[in-house]
Amino acid sequence: MTTTDEKAALAAVQSTSVAIHDIGTAIYLSPDVMGWAGEWGWSNPFAFYFAGRGGMLGEVNNDVVTSALGWFCPDAVSAMYNEGIGVAGARGAAERMAEAHSKWGDKHFAEIEGLEEATAVSEEVVNGLEGSAIPLFVGWRDAPRSDTAAGRAAQLMQMLREWRGGLHLVATTAVGLSPLEAILTNEGEGQAKFFGWPEPFPDVASIKARHEEAEAITDRLCASTLAQAVPVAKLPAFEAAVTSFRAALP
Repeated sequence: MTTTDEKAALAAVQSTSVAIHDIGTAIYLSPDVMGWAGEWGWSNPFAFYFAGRGGMLGEVNNDVVTSALGWFCPDAVSAMYNEGIGVAGARGAAERMAEAHSKWGDKHFAEIEGLEEATAVSEEVVNGLEGSAIPLFVGWRDAPRSDTAAGRAAQLMQMLREWRGGLHLVATTAVGLSPLEAILTNEGEGQAKFFGWPEPFPDVASIKARHEEAEAITDRLCASTLAQAVPVAKLPAFEAAVTSFRAALP
């Protein structure tokens, strides 16, 4: 791998990271997904979120899920995950989560121009990525995939969200940020509350620079594995695919 390849991969990571995050978050918290969850027996959509996402790890307990998710308050994970797996087990919830993404993709991505090509290059990227230390990504990658290009595209975008998110957890840990500190030095107290952390919150002004350091490490980790996942000549097509998927968000 040449320096030119590394620079191209880093540029692709930096141009797609926000869009991938936006797509994944939009699907996870979509009214469509929450509605289907209700039809399948999850009256609490957040219980479905934690069980369906954490269930990608298999039949594990809430401590394992807390470790993989990284930034949520352990008490919040325990309550929501245990409620959620009570409906259909962890694997059952994960299968429904994969199905929900397929249905969401069929609803919102089916009319994208060049869909087959965009899905194909995204799938090549996902299949080629290194999975060390990012179990949620690997769990998602092993989940059943949709038979349709649109459904599969939604699933692949979530896999990519878990890929970067997992590597970012590695990075925040590497720079010495606790899960709560990682949230406070990034989105702030409002996000910490949303993630279930109780007040009062510590003053993180003196360590805020660690967030920028963690972001830079995340970019480098992503770029390193992306450069090895696909030929550099395919990166523009991958960037265009992510852009088209982001543009199709409702």
